[in-house]
Amino acid sequence: MRRSLAFALSLFCCTSFASELPENTLDAGKVTAQGKPVTLLGQGLKVGADAPNFKVVDDSFTAITLENYQGQAVLISVVPSLDTGICSLQTKHFNEKVAQQFPGVAMLTISADLPFAQKRFCKAENIDKVTTLSDSVWRDFGQKYGLIIKDMGLLTRAVFILDKSHKVIYKQLVSSLSTEPEYDSVIEKLKTL
Repeated sequence: MRRSLAFALSLFCCTSFASELPENTLDAGKVTAQGKPVTLLGQGLKVGADAPNFKVVDDSFTAITLENYQGQAVLISVVPSLDTGICSLQTKHFNEKVAQQFPGVAMLTISADLPFAQKRFCKAENIDKVTTLSDSVWRDFGQKYGLIIKDMGLLTRAVFILDKSHKVIYKQLVSSLSTEPEYDSVIEKLKTL
């Protein structure tokens, strides 16, 4: 019950803010939920672009930015909510199977979940190689990367890889919210770093 209340509160707060954002025309029509297209809000981002700096919080509500990973390649796994099956599988996959292969790459999972929910999830699922970060406070990451789902306040499922200078070298918007990312193409791109 406690988890549901926290999720509902974060969804209510984020939905009203998100309605003020412009539509992401770059990625229009690329994502569906239950077979229906969803509208993404925010700026959108192309491969080859410099990754925008963003401000999120960790499980202690400490502000974290992309600048915290200066000089380091970064994988950003984006999920709607860690409390759902596919998001949980995605996060566990990067923690258990990808992070150990690429120890020099900062592995981040970003969602709109509240930080204490992320902390509980990580403890319960032994997530220790991926850093979970919350976009629930400022919605800065979702806005700058064009990933906020209109009328839901959640982030769409996606994976980004940034090289050491934080140029976007890989972007995968998962076409259906109910499926996992294509992990093999992520791994192949990580091997090129």
